[in-house]
Amino acid sequence: MKKLLFGAMLLACVFFIPISSMSAVDIHISIPLPPPIVFPAPPEVVVIPGTYVYGVPDIDDDLYFWDGWWWRLWEGRWYRSRYYDRGWVYYKYIPYFYYDIDFNWRVFYKNGHWHGHPWKYERIPYHHLQKKWRVWYSNRYWERERKWDVEKYQPLTPKQQQELRRQRQYEYSRKPEVRKHEQWIREREMGPQPPPGKPERGWGEKRDRK
Repeated sequence: MKKLLFGAMLLACVFFIPISSMSAVDIHISIPLPPPIVFPAPPEVVVIPGTYVYGVPDIDDDLYFWDGWWWRLWEGRWYRSRYYDRGWVYYKYIPYFYYDIDFNWRVFYKNGHWHGHPWKYERIPYHHLQKKWRVWYSNRYWERERKWDVEKYQPLTPKQQQELRRQRQYEYSRKPEVRKHEQWIREREMGPQPPPGKPERGWGEKRDRK
């Protein structure tokens, strides 16, 4: 009797383990990676006023350095890497810093003015950035000593910052490429849907024959 009971338990384990393992499998959505950006040399950056985000001004792509990572926005999707030109990995969230930067910072950069004030920005070499970014952040270097190189710079109040974040979040959500990506994700998370005009109940199953 004990042998029969042991055999039954062993057989149950054989069938149960594969099923439970299959149920725990996480289904990943295949996300395309952005095309490489070719740089003749490591890129120089500028710090965006009011932040500790460093943008690459000489390209049309949105490429930033923040908190030890390189961040890239491409076709409504975010990617990050420890390198500026390779190793991109899809990041399913919107980086926290993004709503703190002015979306028109490139225009201000080209004009040399930040909201009406002269902006005498410093172009920071890549290796200098890698060496100093952490110290600059810890010491609050740009706000205390440099005022972000903006004459008569006036920091925003916390209330103004929150209002701008909400406004930028709204503007970002309305971008066509962002909407397209969000729709693409929703469709794949939901899986196959019943054909238009067909009832959902029993869809995909064979009809019982009378």
